[in-house]
Amino acid sequence: MIPRRLVPPLGVALVLLGALAVSARGALVAPTAQSLAEDVATLAAPDMEGRRSGTPGADRAARWIAEWLQHAGLRPGGEHGTYVQPFVIERGARLRTANTLEILSPAPRGLEVGRDWTPHGGSPSGEVAGEVVFAGHGASGAYGSRDDWAELDVRGKIVVVLDGPSDGGRVTRLEKLLAAKRHGAAALLLVGDALPPLDATAVPVGLPSATITREAAAAFAPRARARLRVDLDDEEQRGVNVIGIVPGTDPALAAEAVVVGAHYDHLGYQGGVMYPGADDNASGTALVVGLARAFASAGGARRTLVFALFGGEELGLLGSGHYVRQPAIPLAQTVAMINFDMVGRIREDRLIVQGADSGSSLGDVLAASARSGVRLDVRGSPDGPSDHTRFYEAGVPVLFFTAGRHPDYHQPTDTADRIDAAGMARIAVVALHAIERLAGDARPTYVKAAPRPSSQGGTSGGAFLGALVDPRMAGDGLKLSATLPGSGAARAGLRAGDVLIRIAGVVVDSLEALRREVRARKPGDRVEILYLRDDDAHGVTATLGVRP
Repeated sequence: MIPRRLVPPLGVALVLLGALAVSARGALVAPTAQSLAEDVATLAAPDMEGRRSGTPGADRAARWIAEWLQHAGLRPGGEHGTYVQPFVIERGARLRTANTLEILSPAPRGLEVGRDWTPHGGSPSGEVAGEVVFAGHGASGAYGSRDDWAELDVRGKIVVVLDGPSDGGRVTRLEKLLAAKRHGAAALLLVGDALPPLDATAVPVGLPSATITREAAAAFAPRARARLRVDLDDEEQRGVNVIGIVPGTDPALAAEAVVVGAHYDHLGYQGGVMYPGADDNASGTALVVGLARAFASAGGARRTLVFALFGGEELGLLGSGHYVRQPAIPLAQTVAMINFDMVGRIREDRLIVQGADSGSSLGDVLAASARSGVRLDVRGSPDGPSDHTRFYEAGVPVLFFTAGRHPDYHQPTDTADRIDAAGMARIAVVALHAIERLAGDARPTYVKAAPRPSSQGGTSGGAFLGALVDPRMAGDGLKLSATLPGSGAARAGLRAGDVLIRIAGVVVDSLEALRREVRARKPGDRVEILYLRDDDAHGVTATLGVRP
């Protein structure tokens, strides 16, 4: 969390507010390439550990950002007079003291939690006892696997199954649990080579379950009886948004706000390798901080400006979703939101700006903001898997500034030395003028765009499902954190909280597996999707769209 030293005393805050409100408007000076490069380097440095929300590295980055906003003279826009707005990333499981697995007969023996066995993080707490039955790999005969449940009565019994694939096809942990539940088992014990952490088995199926070692499994004699007690408690993992405010100078407009935002989080460590996230999205963060300094130094704008640096974007737009539910300025008084994501590697001086059709007059704002040295590629659709989506869904006109993707996107090679800071400075000039127009001109009227068709007459953009995935759940299905409006996933009825198990019969247990299956197809293709919702399996057919 942010140290108390970053929270100015109330008197200091009032002095800052007064100074901003009454000072004569100064020159609006864009951030320099040097200052932008320095801020990107700070956020992408090794000690930030990839800024994955909920980690010490992300908290460290949040402290830096809060300091920058404080030193620039912005008013705290977070909770309790601070610059931070905490939000829940997830509610995970932790072991309590009464977890028990013991063999009751024929040879009584207790097994040690953490050494011989461990509950699954998604298991319900409670106690069951009964006869132990072995069911092979727990395969149900689907997707080329054999049926290990045929002619096997497991009702009210504790079923032991082997981890890993069965003859003829792979079977996931979730599918084994679903099969055991469907056949009336009282609990499931999964035999594995290693005991997984609770968060690796956090998807619930509504059946008491645990993993046991192979050595422990060998102690279960035929027709043995056992007792399993799972005792778990919830604990919260939290991230933070960092918010600073420059109050409006026009009494007639100051109650309204323009939100200027970017996400500061990234992927952290993956497989022991740090992902620095210089362009994604230290670049957008540095640019928003630079814009905040510029407006604060100049004395503000006619409307209030809210500078919001979001956490949890990579985990499914969590921070921006929380802000929309608990905004610093009510959304009814928020005239527009401008989002900056991956603005550090402009190519051929081309800046993509999406969302021009999301509000009346936004096209005019961009036309008036265009500056030499930057060519605006203006697009009407507000679609895009970034934080502005949450605002648009809530009825706020949006603009999304991005230089586009590149081969280093979501790779360890997205490093600060590859950032074009001079290009960022040119983008900042365009952004300053756009923000100033939005903060002073007539309020744009929100426009609800029609759903995008599944196929737009071509395949140049590649196939697109439109599901945002929580990468922490990889390996145990893929939990959806959101679906994009109008996408194939949304039209198929998928929603946040669903857990993808298979696409077109293929197990998707990682982001790369999901991308591989989607990229292998064309826009307009229909794919069968197996997913988990409310502790049960469901199937649906989705029509793939065109990648934005």
